[in-house]
Amino acid sequence: MVAALGEAQVRERLGEVPGWAVDGARGALHRQLRLKDFPSAFALMTRIALAAEKADHHPEWSNVYNRLDIWLTTHDAGGITERDFALAHVINAMLED
Repeated sequence: MVAALGEAQVRERLGEVPGWAVDGARGALHRQLRLKDFPSAFALMTRIALAAEKADHHPEWSNVYNRLDIWLTTHDAGGITERDFALAHVINAMLED
């Protein structure tokens, strides 16, 4: 089992994942994206879903038309872990494509 990172560790690491913030109420990394339209949002969600399944680490998310909210947390650890930062890096790389 992976251990949750401390608050100071999380804040220190945030610079590595531009666009992400801490949602303290959820104990998660959070990013809100606005894409061109619904097909673009859904296509990104599909790409993220495939990467998440491969990593066996799944996001919480909400989609309304072109808006996509993503929360990354490791429930088993009770907070944000290295796994969440790893998936945030993957998602950010997808946005650069």
